[in-house]
Amino acid sequence: MEGHQSVIIAVFSTSSGIGKTLTAINLAAGFAKEGYETCLVDLDLQFGDVMSYLKLTSEYTLAEAQIALTTEPDHYDMEDYLVKYSHEGVSFSVLPPPRQIDDAYLVDVAVVEDIIRRLSHFNFIVLDLTAVFSTLNLAMLDMCTIINYIGVMDFLPAVKNYKVGYDTLLRFEYEESKICLIENRSDSEKFIYSGDVERLVGEKFYHRLPNDFPAVNKSIQTGQPLMFAAPLSPLTQSYWQLVGRYTNRRTPTKRSIQEEKSPGAFSWLLGAGGWHAT
Repeated sequence: MEGHQSVIIAVFSTSSGIGKTLTAINLAAGFAKEGYETCLVDLDLQFGDVMSYLKLTSEYTLAEAQIALTTEPDHYDMEDYLVKYSHEGVSFSVLPPPRQIDDAYLVDVAVVEDIIRRLSHFNFIVLDLTAVFSTLNLAMLDMCTIINYIGVMDFLPAVKNYKVGYDTLLRFEYEESKICLIENRSDSEKFIYSGDVERLVGEKFYHRLPNDFPAVNKSIQTGQPLMFAAPLSPLTQSYWQLVGRYTNRRTPTKRSIQEEKSPGAFSWLLGAGGWHAT
């Protein structure tokens, strides 16, 4: 489609084990269920678990895609290296990370950038990044449309880590409007209040995800995104709200804590002049 441009959403954090991959999977599933062509790219090159989470297998990975692109660029077809996740007529593509840890060290950042550009026929590209400011991650953050910066504010070191990460993003001159602060497990019992975190960071949370371990466990056990495994879960509904905000399908009602990045903030992504789901 002429004028088409993929919306690239990076799911990033500065801590491990805080729901980054879960968020990436459910964003991809939500976009796909809404009718958008979607690709989920697992860029946790050493310990990526998108494939195991979704119980998928593939002969080809990012490592094989890189080899093919550098050795036979004229015969390269990106679709050959993608695997489909499907559930009841809803599907999205996945680009797996290298199978061997050794292969992760051979990944060339420039080639990965080329690979992402070759996914431009997708409406949404969701990047599941590692929790470090690596050269690859910085290159991907440069390319992305939106940075989903996710964290769990359960104890002081985590809050400090989150603030340092946010300050680093700003120091690298990423636009504040591009960075969406996401608080995961926001309703868990803790001694730190979200408002205090916002004052410390100097920015309000764009979205809060509630805690629902039983639903997450069911999702992992069945190999299905929450949308399919636990559709009535409050966490599922919260993911749907986040998907709706990024697809401009959420109707604003009253002023909220997120109004600094209101639902209309990303309306240009899917506005009258842009593309729509088919």
